[in-house]
Amino acid sequence: MAVLRIVPSVAADWIDEAAAFYRDLLGLDHGSGVDRHLRGELHQIGFAVEGGSGTPVPDVSIEVGDVDDVYGRAIRADFEIPYGTEPWRVRRFFLRDSFGKIVNVRSHSTAQETGGG
Repeated sequence: MAVLRIVPSVAADWIDEAAAFYRDLLGLDHGSGVDRHLRGELHQIGFAVEGGSGTPVPDVSIEVGDVDDVYGRAIRADFEIPYGTEPWRVRRFFLRDSFGKIVNVRSHSTAQETGGG
């Protein structure tokens, strides 16, 4: 199992203002939509009102090579799973770590794997 990327997430009621702070102060580029992912050459930070599908904003997102492997290991280790896996292009689930933080474990699937385009 490979960790591909780790992105801290910040719950923010005013996403545009939060994004502007990091964009204007640190020169990070920003995305659009209901959340913002600000990127530098090697860094990224996310802002969101919710985690998607009515879930809380996770404290951190960790992209892995095989989300199903990590999901199985999290179940066997008896971690709380406040949000289960999704079968669409970005596969993810949330788990609560030993310190109570919500971790979004995610993996990008290919169109062939999901049967979509």
